[in-house]
Amino acid sequence: MGVWKRAMPPEAYAARHAGTMPSLLGIEFVEWGEDFARATMPVDERHIQPAGILHGGASVVLAETIGSTCGVMALEEGWTVVGLEVNANHLAPVHKGDVVEALCRPLQLGSSVQVWHIEIRRGDGRLSCVSRLTTVVRKLRAP
Repeated sequence: MGVWKRAMPPEAYAARHAGTMPSLLGIEFVEWGEDFARATMPVDERHIQPAGILHGGASVVLAETIGSTCGVMALEEGWTVVGLEVNANHLAPVHKGDVVEALCRPLQLGSSVQVWHIEIRRGDGRLSCVSRLTTVVRKLRAP
């Protein structure tokens, strides 16, 4: 299982995120490796800015979604993460009709802070965005 302390099958991810931003944007997890995860997002009317290319904010939502999900999966049950900082460098445009793929790997898995590196690529493989997400580790509170 590598860095992962728990699993999230695709159907569990879909159920947990139904009706939330990730599901509304069509974000899907497609692969879990020993120390990485991949997710995809279509680029359609929901994701573009007036010039017809992927809105930078949509890339940030994808980056924060995959990074936060990875952050939770790297922790034991009873713990979660909260985003502290996210940044994104937009390197190449992505046009409507394409699909982007995010690859997320940990840079730091501390007991109080995690740092995740996310690369987002266009369908042709060109790097379109590089992002870094820093999260704070928190114990879940009883409901």
